[in-house]
Amino acid sequence: MIIKSVRFARMSVPLHTPFKTALRTVSSIEDLVVMIDTHCGKTGYGSAPSTPVITGDTHQSMISIINSVLAPQLIDQDVRNINALCNRLAVAVVANSSAKAALEIALYDLWSQDLGVPLYQALGGFQNELKTDVTISVDSIDKMLADCDIALAKGFDVLKIKIGNDLEQDIQRVRAIAAHVGNKASLRLDVNQGWDAKQTVRALQAIESEGIALELVEQPVKAHDIDGLQYISARVQSKIMADESAFSPKQVVTLLERGAVDIINIKLMKSGGLSRAIRIADIAATYDCPCMIGCMLEGSIAVSAAAHLAAAKAQQISLIDLDGPALGQYDPVQGGATFCGPAINLNNSPGLGITHIDGLVDLTNGVWQ
Repeated sequence: MIIKSVRFARMSVPLHTPFKTALRTVSSIEDLVVMIDTHCGKTGYGSAPSTPVITGDTHQSMISIINSVLAPQLIDQDVRNINALCNRLAVAVVANSSAKAALEIALYDLWSQDLGVPLYQALGGFQNELKTDVTISVDSIDKMLADCDIALAKGFDVLKIKIGNDLEQDIQRVRAIAAHVGNKASLRLDVNQGWDAKQTVRALQAIESEGIALELVEQPVKAHDIDGLQYISARVQSKIMADESAFSPKQVVTLLERGAVDIINIKLMKSGGLSRAIRIADIAATYDCPCMIGCMLEGSIAVSAAAHLAAAKAQQISLIDLDGPALGQYDPVQGGATFCGPAINLNNSPGLGITHIDGLVDLTNGVWQ
């Protein structure tokens, strides 16, 4: 299966409600779709969102770096040599993790198509059903409570609460949501780097003293503040999870060697794709550290790839945060994994199983429109 060319398209899906965090507000899923075509007529699909405040990648920067640096590493190469191809992408240019992730997803799609099995089976997995949490965006307390009710009505029983833009109001938000939800759902907090270490300890000790149980607290401090994560973990009962602090395998080793966090959040857009995400999961396993699989408000192409990885690495990746497609008003991707409320059902067809994507905007001129 020899690679012939790389193409681009745009996929846009409006959200049910704006996605708000301490870092950004988004009203639609906007993915760059990357398609790798082979001489035998097969196509592999990958995608990535624009996340300049997190990864530094924009749609136009991804198109540019793929065209100029990354795609030439793949043309006329055999997809079956998957590990060598992923290594070519990794060393061809520093950073640009989302561009690499989009290409790797498409490569792994083709590789498992060539094997004739779904991606999760090609990666050594056997289960094809997952259950995700759902995100409750930071907002007024009344709006967040209403969003919790909508989520519960859809069958979600794990809520990921976005906070981090006002410490005192954040504490009030958590109190109100915990009282409102009761035992109907477990709560995860995502601070998106919105607090400092002392604020985090103060807030969590106040919350914990009231008997509010949190499943985890995600990235309360700035990405570089490993000292802060270590300080927090030593002083609170809640489990602390690294997200923006954990892009690479090397960063994960540092976090775990220092005992700075209890959980690692793996995201394909941070790791640069599936190959290093697999490495991170394996590293975490050696430290007996559980992992979450997350996403950055991507559509179902990239989220499906992450779900296949989670299914293949179920022992290491026990927490699922893949609600991107569930937040969209519809899913334009046909033939692949299905997303219905908290349920994710993986395809049994080869690769990612994608047969068609509705409403794609062709970007043959290489310009994001």
